[in-house]
Amino acid sequence: MKLSYTPKSRSRMQPQTRPQTQHIVPFFLLSGLLPAILLGITGCSTSEPKPVAAAEPEEPVVIAKEAAPKKEIRVKAEHPRQYTVKKGDTLWGISSLFLKDPWYWPEIWSKNQQVKNPHLIYPGDVLTLIYVNGQPQIQVSQQSTAVKSDNGLPVRKLSPGIRSTALQATIPTIPGDAIRQFLTKPRVVTKEQLDSAPRIIGSEGAHLILGSGARVYIRGEIDKERVRFSVFNPGDALIDPVTNKTLGYEAKYSGEVRIVNYGDPASGDLTFTEREILIGDRLLPEDKSKLENLYFPHVPETEVEAQIISLYDALFGVAQYQIIVINKGERDGMEVGHLLATFSNGETVRDRFDKRRSEPVKLPNERSGLVIIFKTFDQVSYALTLESTRVIRKNDFLHTPKY
Repeated sequence: MKLSYTPKSRSRMQPQTRPQTQHIVPFFLLSGLLPAILLGITGCSTSEPKPVAAAEPEEPVVIAKEAAPKKEIRVKAEHPRQYTVKKGDTLWGISSLFLKDPWYWPEIWSKNQQVKNPHLIYPGDVLTLIYVNGQPQIQVSQQSTAVKSDNGLPVRKLSPGIRSTALQATIPTIPGDAIRQFLTKPRVVTKEQLDSAPRIIGSEGAHLILGSGARVYIRGEIDKERVRFSVFNPGDALIDPVTNKTLGYEAKYSGEVRIVNYGDPASGDLTFTEREILIGDRLLPEDKSKLENLYFPHVPETEVEAQIISLYDALFGVAQYQIIVINKGERDGMEVGHLLATFSNGETVRDRFDKRRSEPVKLPNERSGLVIIFKTFDQVSYALTLESTRVIRKNDFLHTPKY
């Protein structure tokens, strides 16, 4: 019975399905209603059409994510397999031991169960370079004590411990001492702010150069609700070499003063001096903003073209861990943590051996270092030199680093 029944059912099913496919498609093609019937078939189906409809909108999203450019992380040929963090280290300095491009350290630092944030490391932590699926990673673990077993083999004994961030400071990204005064003090002011700021007009004993403990006399409109002020030396105007426009005025931090008598003139005592304070220095309110020791270096997403317009406290050039001012600020898209490569301005020479051409030849600009933006203003930014292969000078160029 099964052998006789099966062929009949097959022959009975085949003629019922084929005529529907052969007649319905041409009919609706001629009537122009093929899209409508296809939508009707899709809506009536209960098996295959639903998963297909759900997968179609998701497929472009997955492709877009996979199409993102892959970062090329270059490990130095001579790098330590392990490194124990010491007091005084910086994240940038440690990353430079392992990577050719130190700003990729967030990509390779792997956190474990003991360390909740891989960007926060402490003296005594042990960093180990490993490879996972062909990609470099640095694992962070607490320092362990090495002992020897009975057979003489080294054994590492791990002991539990409690870490308190309030008592033990984390390793900063860049040297904080080099930029500390720039983070808490206003550095760039307008001409109106300078002209209206209270000024030191004299001192007890008629000294021209003043230091900590000296009594000074001040004229100008002083906020009587404030007792302490910062003292600044009016610096040079910051001129854009491209537009020749004044972008602001440097206010070089000199020290602190405490007002003891609000009169005309007012009296004050110098409580701290960073440098010598001169007659004519100006007073500005203290900036009590919080100090940050963590910066996340990253390359700007767009091409940057800038120039150095000031070398802070330097006459001819700067090197590593010195300060520069550039002619780009917040309105130009500059952010704290942006990395820029510096290029020395190529000289102009004459080719003495080319008798047919007498015009001068401009030598190409050569890369001279790498800087990180740590404070931004409207039209200018302050940067710290992280690397320098040659002297970095005023009017040198800056661009987005490319390797």
